[in-house]
Amino acid sequence: MRTVPGLVAGLLGLVSLGGSQGASQSAGAGTAELREVRSEGQKVLTEAQIAALSGLQPGAQVGRTELQTAADKLVGSGLFSTVKYDFKTRNDGVTLTFHVAESPRLPVYYDNFPWFGDSELSDAIRGRLPFFNGTLPEGGSVVDEAAEAIRGLMASHKLDFAVQHQVTSNPLGEGNVQQFLIDGATLKIASLNFSDEALATNSGVQQHLSEIVDKPYSRMAIDVFLAEQIRPVYLKQGYLQVKLGPPEVRLSGPPAEKLPAEIPVFVPVNAGTVYQFAGATWSGNNVLSSISLDSFVGLKAGAVADGMELEGGLERVRDEYGRRGYLDATVQPGAAYDDAAHTVSYKIAVSEGTQYHMGGWVITGLSTNGEQRVRTAFPIASGDIFDKLKYQDFLIALQNHSKEILGDLPIHYENVGHWLKPDAEKKTVDVLLDFK
Repeated sequence: MRTVPGLVAGLLGLVSLGGSQGASQSAGAGTAELREVRSEGQKVLTEAQIAALSGLQPGAQVGRTELQTAADKLVGSGLFSTVKYDFKTRNDGVTLTFHVAESPRLPVYYDNFPWFGDSELSDAIRGRLPFFNGTLPEGGSVVDEAAEAIRGLMASHKLDFAVQHQVTSNPLGEGNVQQFLIDGATLKIASLNFSDEALATNSGVQQHLSEIVDKPYSRMAIDVFLAEQIRPVYLKQGYLQVKLGPPEVRLSGPPAEKLPAEIPVFVPVNAGTVYQFAGATWSGNNVLSSISLDSFVGLKAGAVADGMELEGGLERVRDEYGRRGYLDATVQPGAAYDDAAHTVSYKIAVSEGTQYHMGGWVITGLSTNGEQRVRTAFPIASGDIFDKLKYQDFLIALQNHSKEILGDLPIHYENVGHWLKPDAEKKTVDVLLDFK
């Protein structure tokens, strides 16, 4: 058994390659004809796709070097977290079996390619990577190949840009995405218009348009703007399932070598139904009663289901747990929509976790006097319940160079790095501050 980074390759040497009577006499020492490539453990890819990715072809002469190179190629693709293999030799050649564990994949996100629709970009990738299903691993050769496929599509339309990729937060939901973007384009957003004409007369929306219009064209920037500035307008009115976009680029004519300086963007809006709040049920809560939790949410049964008020209420619940030292507490709502009655109810699962008390300190970047003043001014004494809200207020005061903390001491820091180091067994949390 040998191990290399990211790869465990098990050679179950049942018979030395090339040692059976059926091996080709003209083959080099230690080689035999490859008869079949098999695989086990895959969940998304097929056996045939894994065989193709390995680069091995039935009928080729292979030895240990070729098998190891093929396994390394699978790991280098980024599609597999581990690869093991074994082989069996018979008179008619070698049967190779890969034992694989596939890597997690991320949705692909195309950022600033206004000349092409998502389907065109995906088809270009699929032409190079036939197994492509809209997701890719965080890294590896297949991600680089996808970028090269997009670059090739642009080159065919006389668009000469380098294509980059990076893992970043998903602007449309939870988790991360594999983002593709081009470097060097000077396109700007000329305008942002919506199919819902009510937005054109909404003073709040119009006030925020300057945050996106006349800025560099970026699908990511547009989606973030929609999530932060437009979606709340609908959620507050009870349109909890509003659909925004995807944004459409209004360019006329085919992609051309001469780029337009400004890009008009249109956003289709489907507001959907206004929902009334039909109540919430809580589970997992022991420290706070369901009546108390309802009071934090604030919505009354029968009222318009103000999505922003609900989100604010859940954040108040999280803050209350943090104030009581439950730093690991999670609050997860699950919505149940009744489209016939136009109502929505929630099942909210609470996981309270451990209650933490103030532990120790690690402070760097301050003088001895400065460190002592920070410890003295901290509003939570050693052994007390760790109030996360007081801690956050204290950080803001430090960042603002509060004289109430440091007095007249000379201040030489610009930023304060801060971390909490919880110990679930001791039920304590240490505070780490780094003054830079």
